Amino acid sequence: MDDIERKRGVGAGVILAIVAVVLIVAACAFGLIDIDQTKETKLPEVAVQGGQTPAFDVDTAKVKVDSENRDVSVPKVAVSTEKVGVDVPTVDVKKAN
Repeated sequence: MDDIERKRGVGAGVILAIVAVVLIVAACAFGLIDIDQTKETKLPEVAVQGGQTPAFDVDTAKVKVDSENRDVSVPKVAVSTEKVGVDVPTVDVKKAN
């Protein structure tokens, strides 16, 4: 398997994982999944002594954002609407608990 095929596989896996997370969050938000905590969390006891946080000296570039007025050709489109009878699907969902 060459590098391009491997990168495509990794990209597809990442997209699949993101879609799965979005679907789970949406299902919880719409009440399709009801999750109840049955046991409290207890953190382990940890003792920490000493240590030091890092220090940094950072120089950054200066960025200036501005705008100017320019003439640009923009298409002008006329849109109209019309009412038409259409069969649309209906969904009945019973929330979990």
